[in-house]
Amino acid sequence: MGTRRIRSEHAARAEEFAAFVAGAAGRLLHVATLLTAETRTRNPYARALLTAALAHAYAVRDRGRDEDPYALTRDDLALRFARTAWRHRAGHGGILAALTPRERLVLVLRLYEGVPEEQTAALLGLPEARIRAVCARAVARLREERRGDGSPGGGPAGRRGGDGRAAA
Repeated sequence: MGTRRIRSEHAARAEEFAAFVAGAAGRLLHVATLLTAETRTRNPYARALLTAALAHAYAVRDRGRDEDPYALTRDDLALRFARTAWRHRAGHGGILAALTPRERLVLVLRLYEGVPEEQTAALLGLPEARIRAVCARAVARLREERRGDGSPGGGPAGRRGGDGRAAA
């Protein structure tokens, strides 16, 4: 009787995790794709990172900690990227390809995921001031890239006034 209950609990947890993956995998894949600076349609490194992070989250979910599986997976994804980013210094066409791996990591955690500075600093083992500096540098670099490539909002022809209309 006891083993049937244990199997039932494992099955219930497996179903719960499958539901989490079904709901969160798209956003987590987007996070991984932003980190790796790959394109949405061609992102094998992002998929491999996400697969490893999800496998880790599934493996540690039974350790008795009552952690949010999304935060656990996102943090593991970020740490895996940080450890292997040196292999993938240049982006592969994604919007954040102009940034260094550290800049991409900080920018995605802070601005896309909304992780507080102190939590980002603790996760990456950096001082909060460093996180602020890296984030500010990354944003400035993206603005400069946008200004320099002639896209809307950049350059004299595409500049917009404060009200959002094209400047005369």
